[in-house]
Amino acid sequence: MSAARTPVLSSRLPRVGTTIFSVMSALAAEKNAVNLGQGFPDFDCDPQLVNAVTDAMQRGQNQYPPMTGVPALREAVATKIAALYGRRYDAGSEITITAGATQAILTIILAIVHPGDEVIVLDPCYDSYVPNIELAGGVAVRVPLTPGTFRPDFDKIAAALSPRTRAIIVNSPHNPSATVWSRADMLRLQEILAPTEVLLISDEVYEHMVFDTAQGQTHQSAARFAGLAARAFIVSSFGKTYHVTGWKVGYVAAPAALMAEFRKVHQFNVFTVNTPMQHGLAAYMADDAPYQGLPAFYQRKRDLFRAGLAQTRFKLLPSEGSYFQCVDISQVSDLNEADFCQWLTSEIGVAAIPLSAFYGDGFDQRVVRFCFAKKDETLQAALTRLSRL
Repeated sequence: MSAARTPVLSSRLPRVGTTIFSVMSALAAEKNAVNLGQGFPDFDCDPQLVNAVTDAMQRGQNQYPPMTGVPALREAVATKIAALYGRRYDAGSEITITAGATQAILTIILAIVHPGDEVIVLDPCYDSYVPNIELAGGVAVRVPLTPGTFRPDFDKIAAALSPRTRAIIVNSPHNPSATVWSRADMLRLQEILAPTEVLLISDEVYEHMVFDTAQGQTHQSAARFAGLAARAFIVSSFGKTYHVTGWKVGYVAAPAALMAEFRKVHQFNVFTVNTPMQHGLAAYMADDAPYQGLPAFYQRKRDLFRAGLAQTRFKLLPSEGSYFQCVDISQVSDLNEADFCQWLTSEIGVAAIPLSAFYGDGFDQRVVRFCFAKKDETLQAALTRLSRL
């Protein structure tokens, strides 16, 4: 009788290991460091939102919802997009509720990318994009954002387009750099894509975290631009907006023909999304537009954090949106980004993320990223430790 053995597996993602976020969070816990690495709040959401979800549970809203999402929540999303960006999506055929933005992006890619298709990603980029493309059998074509400023280089984007290009992924406000695309940027993208059949995946999870609105800064959703909206899957996140990242609820908006293909995949990889949370979110959004206070809420935290960092030898990069702050470490250390983050966590007691982790080739420009979506006392504790630098 032969011995039992586990068959050898050929990995679908042979180059993927443990993410930098897991590595740095584990090190932060080991060293009792202030974790400003992984991007999630350490404060609670509005108690009214928890009450709305609890009420939905107690009213028996605990069975499968429609595959596309609770109608009231889809309608609330359509109403919000129309109010903010001037485009009305049909809640029945053009909005789908998802198990967070990451699932949404994977589902989009599985729905549209065939083996051999190319998808343009702009480096540095969120770490799920390229593995998603590879799982679909596609080829990721990395186009770098301009080093230092992280602005899009449209000549390079145009040069990367080919007959095999199926889609481009754009993320604004941008993780990790905290830059925000301008109206001129979106119009240029619209111009470049107009003669093509290329689809747009617009990752807008930080849409309600755009700062300096008094100076005219605003989120330029793809929904604002007819030529982009007609070819776009727009992704957003209730978790980011309402400080409930662990709930993993998001949504996608797209023209009906594109959404029909998205739903074919969605129904077979998650089918439906947590019912009472959907009802709770719908009720919460019906009472008010609570996202309207987010820019000021996070700008105050940004300004508090930047004021403290200004007392160190870090060089502050602009933070136009999201809840991230990048800094140049050149005047602090000769270490590369990854080694510096290890040292900072172990010796100073503050965890950060190296920007090189967001590049396919590990490009190191001596920049690291902090997350300031934290309680004021957490930020102050981190700043006290960083003041040693």
